[in-house]
Amino acid sequence: MRKGRAAAILAGLAVAVAACGNAPTTTAPTASGSASASGGGGSKPLQGVKLEVAAKWTGAEQKNFEQVLKAFTEKTGAEVTYASTGEDTGAYLGPRIQGKNPPDVAILPQPGLVQQYVEQNALKPLTPEVVKEVDTNYTPYWKELGSVDGKVYGVLVKAAHKSLVWYRSQAFEDAGVQPPTNWDELVKAAQTVADSGTPPFSFCGASGWTLTDLFENVYLSTAGPENYDKLSKHEIPWTDPTVGAALEKIAQIAGKADYLVDGTSGTMQTDFPTCVTKVYGTDKAAMVIEADFVAVEAVNAGAKVGEEAKYFPFPKAGDTTPVVLGGDVAVAMKDSPGAMALVQFLASKEGGEVWAKLPGYLSPNKNVSPDNYPDELTKQLGQTIVSAGDAVRYDMSDLAPSAFGATDGKGEWKVLQDFLRNPSDVKGTQEALEAEAKKAWK
Repeated sequence: MRKGRAAAILAGLAVAVAACGNAPTTTAPTASGSASASGGGGSKPLQGVKLEVAAKWTGAEQKNFEQVLKAFTEKTGAEVTYASTGEDTGAYLGPRIQGKNPPDVAILPQPGLVQQYVEQNALKPLTPEVVKEVDTNYTPYWKELGSVDGKVYGVLVKAAHKSLVWYRSQAFEDAGVQPPTNWDELVKAAQTVADSGTPPFSFCGASGWTLTDLFENVYLSTAGPENYDKLSKHEIPWTDPTVGAALEKIAQIAGKADYLVDGTSGTMQTDFPTCVTKVYGTDKAAMVIEADFVAVEAVNAGAKVGEEAKYFPFPKAGDTTPVVLGGDVAVAMKDSPGAMALVQFLASKEGGEVWAKLPGYLSPNKNVSPDNYPDELTKQLGQTIVSAGDAVRYDMSDLAPSAFGATDGKGEWKVLQDFLRNPSDVKGTQEALEAEAKKAWK
C-alpha cells in the first residue's frame, strides 16, 4: 500500500538529500519558545518528567526526529522516549488505547485518524497555549485539519510535497523544450518530446495512489480550493462537472499511446518506484509526476538531483497554482503538561527550525523560513509551501475514508486505474467514483 512504500521512501530521502548537499550539524535551541515549554533564568520546567512519543518513523527519519526531541529535552528537562509504530499506526495504537496505556504524544500519518480517535475519546483537546501556537504559525486550513467539532486536537508537523513533475534534463535538451509553467505548455512539451523519439511520461499505473495525487493536483488547480474541500468531504458528488473537467485535462496526456512509455499495457504493470527508474535508470521516458521522495529513487538509479534529475512545479491547469501536501499530525493522548508542552514545541517556529536544519524534512509552519533547509532543493520546495499560503491543501485521498481513498484495488485507486486504461470514458469514471464514494461515506 501507499503508506508503507511512501514511508520507506521518505525515510531514505534523508540519505538522498544528504548525498546532494552537506548534512548540517544540529544545535540546541535557546530557551525562548512556548510558555509551557520554557523556563526563566535557565530553569528547566519539566525536569524529572518522563514522556513517550510514538510515530511511524524508522531509520534516518527516526534519528532526525530524535534530534528534535533532544532539543526539547535540553530546553525543558523532560526525558522523552521514542516508540516506532511501524507502518500500521492504528494497529499499534489500538491495543494501547484499549489497555489505557497510550503514549503521551502520537504522530498520526492521516488526519482521518484524528476524527477516529476523538470518537473513541482517545485524544485530549489542545490547551489554549498550544492553540495559540497553532494560530500563530499555521493557516486556518491546517488548524481545521486537526480539529473535530470546533475543538483543536492536532497540528501538522511534517509535510511531503506532492505537486511536482520530475524530468530527465537530457531528454528535455534533446527535444529542445523548457520546463512548462501551465497545462497547455505541458501538453505541447509532451508532444515535442514524443516527436523527438522519447515517450514523455512514465505513469505508475500499478500504484493507484499516484493517480490520486495526479487527480488532486489537476482538480485543485481547475476547481479551486473551495470545491476541493467540498469534494474531499463528499459535499459535492463525483459526478459534478468540476470532476469531469479535471479528468478531461488528465486525458490530454494519458490518452495518447505515444505519450506513455511501454504503452497502456506496460503502464498498468508499472508500480512506484519502477516508474522513476524508467526515467532515470533506463532513460526510457522523460517525466514522472510524483512527490519530493522521487529524489531517493532517482539517486538510487544513478542520477544526481539538480543535474540529471530536475523538477518543476506542477503546472497550473486552471486559476490556482496547486500545492498538495501529505503529512503527519501530532496529537496528545494524555492530558499532562509534558504532553502539551511537546506538542507546542513541535508546533512552534523554534521546533520547526531545529527539524528544518536536518535532511528530509519540510515544514507546513508558515513562520519556518526556507533558509533553514540544508540544500537548495528543499529550500525551493519549502518556499512553494510558504508562497501558496491559504491555497495549500492536504492530500484528498488521505482525508477520505480508507475504503475509498487508501485501499489497493478498491475505491478511488481502482477507478482511476480503470480510467487510465480508458481515458475517453470520463462520464463512466465519474459515475464509478460516485458509486464508490456513496459506499464509503455512509
